[in-house]
Amino acid sequence: MVFTKIQLTKAYYKRLQVKYRRRRQGKTDYQARRNMVKQAKDKYNTPKYRLVVRITNKKFICQIVYSTIQGDRCICQATSKELENYDVPIGHTNYAAGYATGLLIARRTLQKMGLDKDFVGVEEPDAEEYHIEETDTERRPFKVILDVGSIRTIQGSRIFGVLKGAVDGGLHVPHSIKKFPGYVGPDERGAEHQYDTSVHLDRILGRHVVEYMEMLAEEDQERYKAQFSKFLENDLEADSLEEMYQNCHKAIREDPVFKKADNRPITHKVEGNYTTPTEGEKYERKRRLVKSQRVARVAQKITAARKKMLEAMEDDDEEEE
Repeated sequence: MVFTKIQLTKAYYKRLQVKYRRRRQGKTDYQARRNMVKQAKDKYNTPKYRLVVRITNKKFICQIVYSTIQGDRCICQATSKELENYDVPIGHTNYAAGYATGLLIARRTLQKMGLDKDFVGVEEPDAEEYHIEETDTERRPFKVILDVGSIRTIQGSRIFGVLKGAVDGGLHVPHSIKKFPGYVGPDERGAEHQYDTSVHLDRILGRHVVEYMEMLAEEDQERYKAQFSKFLENDLEADSLEEMYQNCHKAIREDPVFKKADNRPITHKVEGNYTTPTEGEKYERKRRLVKSQRVARVAQKITAARKKMLEAMEDDDEEEE
């Protein structure tokens, strides 16, 4: 048999299909999305809800979403930035903030669906393994599937803080405790695993942040003031963080409703080249001249140049004399 060289002919390129745009950008895992979105054939138009969690540099974004042929539809949203309304002014990207955000979207969604009275969840966090579907209730719990996108699901990730908060808030999210902090797998096949709830509870209540703040305050005061400057501006010491998160959880359960911010329009008062806004400092912004002003400005420059030239000529004549 003769080996022939494989040639990328015109026919090859005619059949070449590029990946989806979001796959090329690394934003969407379509294999995982297909499994989450796929519906049973005998359940026509029955949506499968997803708990979509994304982490940015400044906040958690959580949404309850279901898919249609036209696209995804969002029925509820919560971000860790809203924790400012529950007396958590800073630290919106740590594990404790993720738990509080998960609790917030769970209570908000159940209230919207009229299920908040039937499914209370865990009123005080204890980090114990909890599944709402195992409780005896007349109504079925609201089931969602965790959608983490393209993030790496390593053990102890902040994503699972949101998951635990949503589960304790009363949502039915299929999960296991293998990814939670404090879980230790069995040494041998058939042996039992270990799950230290105190390790997980420390993360939920922000005790790991407290330990780091105390350690840094003792060893390096300059670094402590630089790294926790926002905490110090809001008068937050290490001793008050745990109580702050506990009060936040209680406040979320009392009132999870979204509060729209009062966006008052900013007006600007223009005085010549200076502008004074209703919020902020006065600034200078040169205005465009009309044609008559531009003509007058050019004539003024010509006059000044002629005057300067005549003076120079007179000075030269005096020197020659």
